[in-house]
Amino acid sequence: MKKPLKIGHRGAKGHIAENTLESIEKAMELNVDGIEVDVHKCASGELVVFHDFTLDRMTNGMGEVSKHTLSELKKIKVDGQYAIPTLEEVLNIIDRKCILNIELKGKDTALETCNVVTHFMNTKGWTAEDFIISSFQHHELETVFKINANLRLAILTKASVTDALEFANTINAYAIHPNVALVTRENVKRAQKEGYKVITWTVNDVQTIQRMKTYGVDAIISDNPDRL
Repeated sequence: MKKPLKIGHRGAKGHIAENTLESIEKAMELNVDGIEVDVHKCASGELVVFHDFTLDRMTNGMGEVSKHTLSELKKIKVDGQYAIPTLEEVLNIIDRKCILNIELKGKDTALETCNVVTHFMNTKGWTAEDFIISSFQHHELETVFKINANLRLAILTKASVTDALEFANTINAYAIHPNVALVTRENVKRAQKEGYKVITWTVNDVQTIQRMKTYGVDAIISDNPDRL
């Protein structure tokens, strides 16, 4: 049984508030192979690392993330104490110590993500293998593919592994990211036979983690990467 890569979900979400620099640092302390974060484009054009489309659940702010400028977002606190980071800040703190999986969450995130990633590849020694770019939004992935076909793309799905595989073929994807509820021993084998990595999410309990390992998935995304 091969050992799947350990990927921290939004940093180490089970330990410290998701998508914060502190949560990412915690994940690295837990010796993850990779970290998954989400990006939105804010009103001033920068990419911020935040999951929800609105600020209300996680912060003392309100309204859509995309309607606020970076300087406005920097005044807001996550869980009463943490700052909302930019993608650049996350890359600087990871500093190639592990893979970064960037989920394109918000609208029009593909172009700016490519710009940031390319900048870090050209100036900071990062390579295409240091990144995975994932999304549920097919058009965002298609945009990344048109801009830079060398970047490793992954299709997120919580509906159908078959549909994800069909789309994966059109953008020369690296991986599919099925929700854990979709994963079977058979579809893992099928995806891998077709040349894709299988990276499943969000797997937190020990029993399900063990089951995913026996199915032979390539990586597991977890809120508690220390359990992997």
